[in-house]
Amino acid sequence: MESTGQNPLQANHTTLMDFILVGFSDVPNLRGLLFGVFLIIYVIILMGNSLIIIITKVNPSLQTPMYFFLGNLSSLEICYVSVTVPRLLTDLCRQNRNISFLACATQMYFFLIFGASECFILTAMAYDRYVAICNPLLYPLIMNNRLCIQLATGCWITGIPVHIGFTYLIFSLHFCGSNKLNHFFCDIPPVLKLACGDTFMIEMLVYEVAVLVVTIPFLLILASYVKIISTILKLPSAAGRAKAFSTCSSHLMVVALFFGSGIITYLRPKSSHSTGMDKFLSLFYTIVTPMFNPIIYCLRNKEVMVAFKKSLPKWIVL
Repeated sequence: MESTGQNPLQANHTTLMDFILVGFSDVPNLRGLLFGVFLIIYVIILMGNSLIIIITKVNPSLQTPMYFFLGNLSSLEICYVSVTVPRLLTDLCRQNRNISFLACATQMYFFLIFGASECFILTAMAYDRYVAICNPLLYPLIMNNRLCIQLATGCWITGIPVHIGFTYLIFSLHFCGSNKLNHFFCDIPPVLKLACGDTFMIEMLVYEVAVLVVTIPFLLILASYVKIISTILKLPSAAGRAKAFSTCSSHLMVVALFFGSGIITYLRPKSSHSTGMDKFLSLFYTIVTPMFNPIIYCLRNKEVMVAFKKSLPKWIVL
C-alpha cells in the first residue's frame, strides 16, 4: 500500500504505510495443520512456564536464588512468545496480513527487549551457579535477596534504552519498494531486506548490538562454566560431582538452544541469509526453545519435580 502521507517512524522518507507479513501463505494446504501445532505449543509454553512460576513462588523449599531467577526466566518466556505467536496464529486464519509500521516497530521493539532480557537472565543464572559451586561458603552472603532483586531488575530494564534507539533507526530507513515482509513477524533481517539505499551502517549496528546483548553474555556464561566444571572435577566424591552437574545441566541445555540459534541468526554474514533458513531459525528460538525450557527444567530437576508432586494433591483438592 502506498501513500503520500508521512509517518514519524518513517523519518519523512518512506512511501509505504504498512507491511504484509507473508508468513506461511506460500503453503496454504498446511495452514490448518500449522495453526493447530503452533496453538498447542503456545498453550504448552503458557501452562509450563506458569506452573514453574507458581511452584517457585509457593513452595518453601524453592525459595532460593536459583529458583528466583528460574521464575523470572519463565515470566520472560511468556512475554517473549506472546509478542509473536498470537499474531502468527491470527495471520494463519485470515487473508489480510497487513501490519502497520507502528505495529511492526512495536512488535520488533518488544521482541528485542524480551530477547535481550532473556540473555541477561541466563547470564545471571550462570553467575548464581558459579557462586554456589565455586564459593559455597560465601554463597548466602553474596547471593542475598538484595543482589538477586538488583540483578533481576537490571536484566529486565537494561536493554530498554538501547532498543528504543535501535528500533527507531531501523524504521527511519527509506522503504520504497515491495511491502511484502517474507517472515511471520517483524524481525530485523527481513525488515532490512525491504529497505532502499545503503543499509551498511545499520547492519554494522546490528552486529554491535548482537555482540553486546548476545555474544558477551554467552562468553560470560562459558567462562563461568569453565570455572564451574573445573571445580566440580576436583570434588572428592562421585556423588558430589553428580549432584553438582545435575544442578547445571538444565541451564546448559537451555543456554545452548537459545544462544546457538540466536548467534546463527544475527551474527552470520548477510550473504548467507535465506528466507527458508531464517524462518526455520526464527521458529526455533521464538517457539521451540521456549517450549523446551519448562520441560527441561521440570524433567531434569529433581527438586522441581518433588515440589510439583507435593503440591499437586493440594491443587486437586482445591
